Amino acid sequence: MTAREEAYTAALQAAMTHARSWLASAPDRPVPPRRTADELAKAFGQMIPAGPTDPAAVIDLLSGAADDGLMAMGSGRFFGWVTGGVLPAALAADWLVSAWDQNASTRFATPGVVAAEEAAARWLLDLLGLPAGCDVGFVTGATMANFSCLAAAREQVLTDVGWDVGRRGLTGAPAVTVLVGAERHETVDLALRYLGLGAPSVVPADDQGRIRVDALVERLGNRPTILCLQAGNLHSGAFDPFVEAIAAAHEHGAWVHIDGAFGLWAGASPAYRRLVEGYQHADSWATDAHKTLNVPYDSGIAIVSRPAALRGALGVHGAYLVPDAAGDPLEKTPEMSRRARGVPVWAALQSLGRSGVAALVDGLAGHAQALAAGVAAIEGVEVLNEVVFTQVCFAVGEDERTRAVMDCLLAEGVVWMSGSRWAGRRVIRISVSNWSTDSQDVEMSVAAVRRAVMATA
Repeated sequence: MTAREEAYTAALQAAMTHARSWLASAPDRPVPPRRTADELAKAFGQMIPAGPTDPAAVIDLLSGAADDGLMAMGSGRFFGWVTGGVLPAALAADWLVSAWDQNASTRFATPGVVAAEEAAARWLLDLLGLPAGCDVGFVTGATMANFSCLAAAREQVLTDVGWDVGRRGLTGAPAVTVLVGAERHETVDLALRYLGLGAPSVVPADDQGRIRVDALVERLGNRPTILCLQAGNLHSGAFDPFVEAIAAAHEHGAWVHIDGAFGLWAGASPAYRRLVEGYQHADSWATDAHKTLNVPYDSGIAIVSRPAALRGALGVHGAYLVPDAAGDPLEKTPEMSRRARGVPVWAALQSLGRSGVAALVDGLAGHAQALAAGVAAIEGVEVLNEVVFTQVCFAVGEDERTRAVMDCLLAEGVVWMSGSRWAGRRVIRISVSNWSTDSQDVEMSVAAVRRAVMATA
């Protein structure tokens, strides 16, 4: 074995040992981190080492230094934000992506990983019931998925009125109206800021956060317009009324984008597909495979029905690149150079198959309903949302007590739920996103809430 082979072998063996230990510990260790970043700083070193360190020793040092600062996000009782776990096949594929170290930018240079990504794209469109001719870009996360789709939308609505934004920029361009529901996710606003479109025009929402179509119709007009809808409200899990909203927007020539970071996957389940009825008639869709599909981080997906608009907005060419007539990945994402992040998506879909994805979605939603029923049975707890998918919001009396219950839950560490504010109240939010959550996790989590409620009585 050469010195190079020995270095890789030792380092990878150390990484595998530590990874297996971490994965084995997730079901039983406390969910929150045990030390803060400031407390861990010394373990990582204040000064850069004067000389080299053995690669395997580096991995041992990293694992030991980080351990007390790791959140057990892979635990079946982690319900914070909207954070999925990692399927075994997707994790292993992600390791291979790093080992292969391919720049998945062109079909000519890296056909092995590009072919895998293109297969994943075809499968996704089929699985979700979206138009087969869509372009699919694999980006870093839901924020950049929204950015990419809205860049295509900006390109198209300005082209429709004779303005070439790629050549002329936005100075002097016709104004673009962006309509959003009152409870859209902040990443939509962030993407609009990146794109120079400014703050959107806010349309009122109902008590579950769904955009009100009657109010939307009043805002629509014959001008460059982008409408942003939502598949899965952050707090209630509710879905906008796609059939009516999309039809109204298209009557006025608007581009319709759907932010479906976690909720778009309802389209893969026969039991929950009704929630996204009509969404296939939109113009673009954004999602994050790290959430409901449980692929490792760095796995946003931008889907655009009009490839020319996406490629016009994000495409780039260089004399040193060999273009492909079918179009290259670098035309569908904001980056020229990137890792082959679509490969773990392919691995997850290959591992689960159509029925497995449906079972995953159904299981997450079913556990959310069980958690809602369990906490609602505790005296003093009020579930505030209609539990239609994977999100649950509850409160315990006044805001101060809800906060106290939240503090008790985090201090005990059996479960992690997110504090938030919704509908004018402080709430505790449950997002069921991890494939490994099971009925025992549900029972333990409900019991933890019961203990916290009793402790604050």
